[in-house]
Amino acid sequence: MSDRLLVLVRHGQSEWNLKNLFTGWRDVDLTEQGIKEAREAGRKLKAQGLTFDIAFTSALKRAQRTLGLMLEELGQTNIPVIKDEALNERDYGDLSGLNKDDARAKWGEEQVHIWRRSYDVAPPGGESLKDTLARTLPFYVTDILPRVLRGERVLVAAHGNSLRALIMVLEKLNKESILKREIGTGAPIIYHLGADALVASKLDLAA
Repeated sequence: MSDRLLVLVRHGQSEWNLKNLFTGWRDVDLTEQGIKEAREAGRKLKAQGLTFDIAFTSALKRAQRTLGLMLEELGQTNIPVIKDEALNERDYGDLSGLNKDDARAKWGEEQVHIWRRSYDVAPPGGESLKDTLARTLPFYVTDILPRVLRGERVLVAAHGNSLRALIMVLEKLNKESILKREIGTGAPIIYHLGADALVASKLDLAA
């Protein structure tokens, strides 16, 4: 019987998470807290007795470093790692690098809320969640899912919005439900899939 194991983990706290800045594709590192969260995620997976055959991450260092720290804790630093921009965070365009409070002062509370929490309205020069889904889901379907269905045990370290794309499909959520879904930093979500690619079981290891 195949494991068909897929584990999703959002990167640990980043420097700009801490400073309340829109990050998007800006390549910032983890904070000390983020490093602790990543290591703790690895320890939680090890405590579940899990091992992996392959890992996927984005082109951004906060996700890559989170993955590296988890694999250190698992004693699995030698497994193949595939990095791809398809798993990058949503691009916040002109909001990138701005303090969220400053953005509200510039564009207004309501407009910033719409950009952050609507499904298909993009900030200036950036992506909506719908745009993020449009690049993340095809990569999942062509590169990640076939490996899971072949019985490979797959670990994905990515970002809040790119993971929302995967969770939307896995959990069959609509566009309203996925917007409300919060994904904690460094909190693994463990899925076992059936042969039909549907979720057979789910375990959320959020603290």
